[in-house]
Amino acid sequence: MGDILYLAHRVPFPPNRGDTIRSAHVLRKLATLAPVHVGCFADQGTSAAGIAELRDLAASDCIVRRRTPLALAGLRSLVAGIPVSLAAFRSSQLARWVHETIARYDIGAIVVFSGQMGQYVPPDFDGRLVVDLCDVDSAKFESYAAGAGLIGLVHAREARLLACEEQRLATRADATVLISEPEADLLRERLDDPGKARIEVIGNGIDTAIFDPALVKPHPDIAARPGPQFIFTGQMDYPPNVEAAIWTARRLMPAIRAAFPDAEFHIVGREPTRAVRALSEAAGVEVWGEVPDMRPFLAAATCVLAPLSLARGVQNKVLEAMAMARPVLLSPGAATGIAARDGQHWLVSELDVAAMAKRLATLLEDSERARVIGAAARQFVLDRYGWSAMLTPLERLVGLRAGAPTASKVRHAA
Repeated sequence: MGDILYLAHRVPFPPNRGDTIRSAHVLRKLATLAPVHVGCFADQGTSAAGIAELRDLAASDCIVRRRTPLALAGLRSLVAGIPVSLAAFRSSQLARWVHETIARYDIGAIVVFSGQMGQYVPPDFDGRLVVDLCDVDSAKFESYAAGAGLIGLVHAREARLLACEEQRLATRADATVLISEPEADLLRERLDDPGKARIEVIGNGIDTAIFDPALVKPHPDIAARPGPQFIFTGQMDYPPNVEAAIWTARRLMPAIRAAFPDAEFHIVGREPTRAVRALSEAAGVEVWGEVPDMRPFLAAATCVLAPLSLARGVQNKVLEAMAMARPVLLSPGAATGIAARDGQHWLVSELDVAAMAKRLATLLEDSERARVIGAAARQFVLDRYGWSAMLTPLERLVGLRAGAPTASKVRHAA
């Protein structure tokens, strides 16, 4: 069936955020099926070690440094009449490499990770095309567009143009992949003719051999503190995470500390915004920023919080906490796409201070129940969310099977 061309909007390594975790595992899976040629972008978070790890897997690669400022991407998008998301990831270097790679190698399938990269698929490519959208980005920008003023208009334009691109890709692809059934249903609802699109669901998995509470000790500083310790993790310049952290620190924690004065809230994740860093001034709140290993923080948590008002697809942060056998309190949005049971595998509450505070208080007053929920959460993840099982459908979608003969690597880096 030939080689695979994999196009991703970021170097997948290190897999330290939701999109790169999924992208890294997809690439690893594809590399078991055929030689994989990888075209992607490097940003400020890309390390030499990450590039080296990619090149250990890839038969050839083109890694483009992304230096386009958002303002310039916005201007280019206006001139070209395309979404800012596409303009920010437009590169003549990468486009040339894609055409050269298809001409040089027997490319039987192209796998696109994230909608920004669909622009690089040549119109005349006659092999298989699999597009992993993960989430319906146009719907996300529609929710952002509810804001007033110029920024609301900008988000509305982005939503409209991204919806057109999603429709083009879904109609063009042999398979369009979403991260959950609700996201798949949402895309179907937004297509002019959903019958022309083949929509598949491949959920996120979790590496339970790494996220194992038996392998790590709780963070010593947090574990030594007297009161309940709540953890929130994630990319801390991502607007839904920023909103959730601020809401928890400013509104939920005062209610919790009224009953449990020693309770503390820890915000752990890369690139905290100024607004997030300012939360450290609030009583009982600590902002850690980027850490080398999230597991000790999760292991030290009395409860992991995920109070997201806007959540697209399956939340890796939730699966990681569950795999670490931690009880999780989360909003209905953050629970999307994970078929766990409220009260058995986790606790679900509407984004209401009184309701969440009540559920947390009940959990804090019954440590045995918290332990049982955490243990059930880990077993649930072990049973259903291993990456190997989750990504098995890729074999069918690209028309290959694991263990098929592969050609030797030919290094062709750009």
